[in-house]
Amino acid sequence: MSAPLDHRPEAGAAPPAPVSWRPLVAACLGTFLLVVYTTIVTVALPRIGADLGGGFGALQWVVDVFTVALAGLLLGMGSLSDNLGRRRVYLVGLVAFGLATLGCGLAGSVSVLIAARAAQGIAGAAMFATILPLVGLTYRGPARARAFAVWGTVAGAAGAVGTVAGGVLAELLGWRWIFLGSLPLCAVAVVLGVTSLTESDRAGNRVDLPGIVTFTLAATALTYTVINGGDHGWSARGTVVGAAVTVLAAVAFVVAERRSPAPMVPPALFGTRAFVGVLVVAFSYYFSGFGALPVLSLWLQENTGLGALNTSLVLAVQVVVFFLVSALISDRLHGPAPSLVLGGATVLIGLGCAAAAAVLISPQWTALVPMLVVTGFGAGMVSPVFPAVAIAAVPASYGGTAGAAANSSRQLGLALGIALCGTIYRAHGPDTTGGVVDVMLCCAVLAVLGGALAAGLLRGHQRQVASSE
Repeated sequence: MSAPLDHRPEAGAAPPAPVSWRPLVAACLGTFLLVVYTTIVTVALPRIGADLGGGFGALQWVVDVFTVALAGLLLGMGSLSDNLGRRRVYLVGLVAFGLATLGCGLAGSVSVLIAARAAQGIAGAAMFATILPLVGLTYRGPARARAFAVWGTVAGAAGAVGTVAGGVLAELLGWRWIFLGSLPLCAVAVVLGVTSLTESDRAGNRVDLPGIVTFTLAATALTYTVINGGDHGWSARGTVVGAAVTVLAAVAFVVAERRSPAPMVPPALFGTRAFVGVLVVAFSYYFSGFGALPVLSLWLQENTGLGALNTSLVLAVQVVVFFLVSALISDRLHGPAPSLVLGGATVLIGLGCAAAAAVLISPQWTALVPMLVVTGFGAGMVSPVFPAVAIAAVPASYGGTAGAAANSSRQLGLALGIALCGTIYRAHGPDTTGGVVDVMLCCAVLAVLGGALAAGLLRGHQRQVASSE
């Protein structure tokens, strides 16, 4: 990016001062790191397991704990940043993210790695909750639209980079360099953030601490229950306790939100059909589109003879298609009814998974490629549309909350998708191909049902598109 972002001057008016691109670069670097570490670990799981030990369930947690922390704390970090200042929360999160990444790279056991990944997720929630508001605070008019477009492009590309970089680094340098190699980038992001980002006004609103704690506990306990059930059985004490904690925490969350004067998600929003429909879409498309990737990575490396690098190239097909669809046709997706775009694209993801289950009769990596193309295409249709639909489905004063809730639902779908797909896969024991088939069927059923339900909830809702000035 060689030219500053600027506004087009009105006729007869003095040209405004150019808008610096440095804040955008700072925000994009943080986004790049955050998205990369959502995907980069996946293809390195076999090597991490061989080096650090730990069973299949522990490897699931290496991926999933990051997503659970991100999903559970995203809304709460947004509220916290309103009170403490978004720049401050973002920078603290970014520094903590770098330290957690260092901890991941130096981990001497799988337990330490899981703890460091949890710290990454907590720090990532602080970053994710504040990046877009900071961009919106810095830029106005055409410069804002251009900044958001650049940010979206970087976020989309980071997914592909993370998948491929994970394979390259794991195969050529070792899995630790997946984490250690990004530390210079973290340092640059901190320096740019400190020197270029503008602090927001502090709202002085209450932070819904009971809501944050109970929601995070419910999400963590549910994920633990699913993973532990696959590891030790559904009647095991840990599984039963996890299920009980899930129910109690979920009930406590509902009670806390009803009683809170400043709830994370106002209960009245759940009376809006379109808002609920977007939450269903966000959960379903991320669960079915991306929840199986850790399982597929393990299956490809253990059964088809592919190494980490070639596995990353196979899985990158999905992310590349996702990125191309989001970048090239996203503008055309804002016209049709949301029920058609969001519901239809989620169903398309399910059909892609069902097709993979139908043709996957032997351990051949080529059988996965059509599914990766179709699911990438469907996810690429959903991703650029659902946040705007969520915001437009509720009163303007709740727009930020609705967008954050939709993103939180998406991350929760990914966390539970990783957990459940891993549990299904492991239940098949040595019949790993049969396990992948059942994983694909699970994803297909959830996506088709979720897409159909969302289409019904969104029917009649016409998203209003308004440009932010």
